[in-house]
Amino acid sequence: MLWACLHFPALPLHAVFAAQAATEQPCVVFDGPRQRPVVAYANTAAQARGVRPGLVLATARALCADVDARRRDADAERAALQLLATWAYRFSGQVSRGEPDTVWLEVGASLTLFKGWPALQQRLKAELQALGFGAYRLGVAPVAAAARVLALNHEQIALRHRSAMLNTLNAAPVALSGLTAQAIAQLHGMGFRQLRELFALPRVELARRIGPDQLQWLDVLRGDAVENLALYQPPDRFSRRIELDALVDNWQPLLFPLRRLVHELALYLHVRDSGVQRFELCLEHEDRGATRIPVGLVSIQREAAALYEFCRGRLERVEIGAAVSAITLIADDLPPFRPGHRDLFEPARSEGLDWPALTERLRSRLGDDALQGLACVADHRPERAWRFTPAAAQARASEKTSSVKKQTSTTMAALPSSAPTGLRPLWLLRQPIPLRQQPAQILAGPERIESGWWDGEDARRDYYIVRCANGQRAWAFVPVDADNGWMLHGWFA
Repeated sequence: MLWACLHFPALPLHAVFAAQAATEQPCVVFDGPRQRPVVAYANTAAQARGVRPGLVLATARALCADVDARRRDADAERAALQLLATWAYRFSGQVSRGEPDTVWLEVGASLTLFKGWPALQQRLKAELQALGFGAYRLGVAPVAAAARVLALNHEQIALRHRSAMLNTLNAAPVALSGLTAQAIAQLHGMGFRQLRELFALPRVELARRIGPDQLQWLDVLRGDAVENLALYQPPDRFSRRIELDALVDNWQPLLFPLRRLVHELALYLHVRDSGVQRFELCLEHEDRGATRIPVGLVSIQREAAALYEFCRGRLERVEIGAAVSAITLIADDLPPFRPGHRDLFEPARSEGLDWPALTERLRSRLGDDALQGLACVADHRPERAWRFTPAAAQARASEKTSSVKKQTSTTMAALPSSAPTGLRPLWLLRQPIPLRQQPAQILAGPERIESGWWDGEDARRDYYIVRCANGQRAWAFVPVDADNGWMLHGWFA
């Protein structure tokens, strides 16, 4: 096995400040009691002004008056670490989280797929920068614990063989070995500074000084003992919340956190090989609950750009009655994603949108009721055999029908069908009108329709497909119980 350890020393900063952590604005995260908070992390701009972790916050403000200081958020750090673990799941089926700032992934089984470690390393670097986690340390070793020690001591290092790993571990400082703080203090008091000095000691004497549990950890570090890692599995639902820095009373400032949420949702869907058709945006208010915005799609989607456009269209049409303090995206229904089949020799497509994408964009911009489809109704009378339906409802009904089509095909074949089987015109008139000219030729018919006695609109007609003198094909009928001549009801293309 070959484990890659990704250590993110600035994860607390990223969890609180997001993209601001790497900007020129000095930013710090503080922790500790309210009466005497202490700087826990500082970005590069703050460190350049003399602010260091461990300083009292008042001292940090004296050194840098314009520093942006925020309290450490453990929940946000766990959410960011889960996002990184979900992202790592794209490259390996064995991923583990080490709180508060470490992710392991087994890359030995993925090297062939990604064309070797250099290519995989470049891809990891590019995608981490796209996610906003460009500041990280990387260590690769046959043992996960050793990979973390290597990552803490080196910026980027990859050792695929155990002998090279052991030689590098010998020079690692005891303070970064993963031992407990008490054991490290005791070893420093005895004059030990590097791991090579511990490895050279008799095991009985070393166990007597630091305890059997710490000796077991050193065995794990060298690969002499079994290493147990809790493997990560993506959750069954997606739920992500972003608390805003200030209250927002219109939709434009919500677009930046919305883009982050949608991007994380798309990443999660790719990892699970799933899509989404229905999810919910929740705008939280400090004084009156939350505003819930359901988002229903005609087809299953998972691309970040498309999902963002749909969400933005919904958000633009929402009236925000109160200031927004946080935004949450929740997706519970995650069906499998099946990409559309394409012809092997399909010609080059234009830059226009395909029909599902166009449908979604129109619905998000104009509303659900602005775009409608047609659905069949079980009625033999042509003017009553169809109705308008919302596009989303029609898509769900079509999906449900296709999912059970194979199961019911045998049964349906044995049952008589009451649906009309005659040819129907593409252009059906709202009401029949008299045919101005007599048919020149009868092409098919008659097809008798006799229905509607139960609702007071009885229809008794004999339909024919006829050709007019000008060559057009018409769908016309002669009433059975009336002598009104030919009545036109539709035209064929």
